[in-house]
Amino acid sequence: MRKLIEFRNIVKSFDGQVVLKGVNLNINENEFVTLLGPSGCGKTTLLRILGGFLEQDEGTVIFDGQCIDNVPPYRREINTVFQRYALFPHLNVYENIAFGLRIKKTGEDIINQKVTRMLSLVNLEGYEKRRVTKLSGGQQQRVAIARALVNEPNVLLLDEPLGALDLKLRKEMQRELKRIQQEVGITFIYVTHDQEEALTMSDKIVVMNAGEIEQIGTPLEIYNEPVNAYVARFIGESNIVDGIMKADYRVRVDDRIFECVDKGFRPDEPVDVLIRPEDIDIVKPKDGMMRGEVKSVIFKGVHYELMVETKTGTSKTVQMHVVTSHDLNNPQAGEKISANDFYVDSDDLENKEMTDADFISIANAQAWDDENRDISLTRVKHNIEKVPGVYSITFGTEKGTEITVKVHVVHPEYVEDARHNIGISALDFFITPEEIQESMAISTDLKTWASAEAWNLQDDSSVEITDVKFDFDPASVTEGSYEITFATQGREYKVETTARHEVGDRVGLNFDPEDIHVMHKEVADA
Repeated sequence: MRKLIEFRNIVKSFDGQVVLKGVNLNINENEFVTLLGPSGCGKTTLLRILGGFLEQDEGTVIFDGQCIDNVPPYRREINTVFQRYALFPHLNVYENIAFGLRIKKTGEDIINQKVTRMLSLVNLEGYEKRRVTKLSGGQQQRVAIARALVNEPNVLLLDEPLGALDLKLRKEMQRELKRIQQEVGITFIYVTHDQEEALTMSDKIVVMNAGEIEQIGTPLEIYNEPVNAYVARFIGESNIVDGIMKADYRVRVDDRIFECVDKGFRPDEPVDVLIRPEDIDIVKPKDGMMRGEVKSVIFKGVHYELMVETKTGTSKTVQMHVVTSHDLNNPQAGEKISANDFYVDSDDLENKEMTDADFISIANAQAWDDENRDISLTRVKHNIEKVPGVYSITFGTEKGTEITVKVHVVHPEYVEDARHNIGISALDFFITPEEIQESMAISTDLKTWASAEAWNLQDDSSVEITDVKFDFDPASVTEGSYEITFATQGREYKVETTARHEVGDRVGLNFDPEDIHVMHKEVADA
């Protein structure tokens, strides 16, 4: 195919923010090319530079062998269809399509021939005299496409033109756009963040991220052979897990080595491993390469989407001591005050500058007057030391209303899971039934009350605690001690299947070597 367009080292910034970082891209004649990526990745900016609506800071645009950097938009053999079609409401369908030809002072007989052909091309015969304001969204888009094509450009630019349509109409127009492109035989360059649109229509997909091109390829290449986890996540549903490439065609995931079809990696190189949900088969547990438990089931119409947990996350269990409310009343001052006993990590006392505000928060200490208005706690007295033991702390107001509670200083009890490279800690805690019942987000509050946190053992970066397990009803909890378990994300696989399964089912997972795709780890920007 003949090369029609070249972007050479295109750089563009807005207000000091670089949105295109030296983009290089070739587009061939008669291709349907889609620029795919999230909002802000630079795809529309690149399109507007090609159309002549923006000027790049650096680089050159070559069109059919000629530099067009200084060519104004109206002299480029390029037309654009935008998401907002910008039709002329006072003109009918025929005159909207004919507008560009009339500007060029084309003869009336030629206008009639070309507009008639365009009406046939976009399936709008008989709509010539219809006002565009009376058309549906899909029909308006067809008029916009016909108006752009009637001038016979070499390239048609489409900037998310289906974004304003409903799902059913959008799918219909995807097929129509591909048909129109094949029939007129010109280059279409299409901008979208919708992966289905890109896969459905494109000859070539350009996946963009933060002003750079991540991968260029056919829909099949992009879907089956993504170069990294970013592309894999952006195109289709993905299971992406950490692995170690032991040798050519052999990759280790968790504690098992799997045969694969990939090679060319360093021995023991950390890699990302992709397995598509539709490539995983559900079998009996004894027959599975992996075994797991069904955690969720979603019906998708033609199939079920299952989340199957094959390994549990790193967890830590603590005791929640529920005690009755012990408000103290100071009738002379017209005040009440309350606070809970609490646990504190001796390492926190050693390594952090814990303030009075920290202790007030941990103890959930508060004071209020007879009209239920909050009163500041301005006096905090304690004898807390940095060694394990039981100490006292007193919270008070300006008017002398005070409450004294116990502070349990304990050695930290971390759970360090070398297999998953995660550490997790949490503390026992005291709480009243009223505080639990008033909670608007019980799992979040339980993490706060227990000072629960998790981290990566290698770099100490924070890891999300995704699961909080408990066996009490927050609305009717009573005095007593309860176990609370905090856990990080386990190893879960998304599976698409037509077989019915229930949450809690034990299942096996199978897949073939060609279903495993090994990718180099993404390199973080310095």
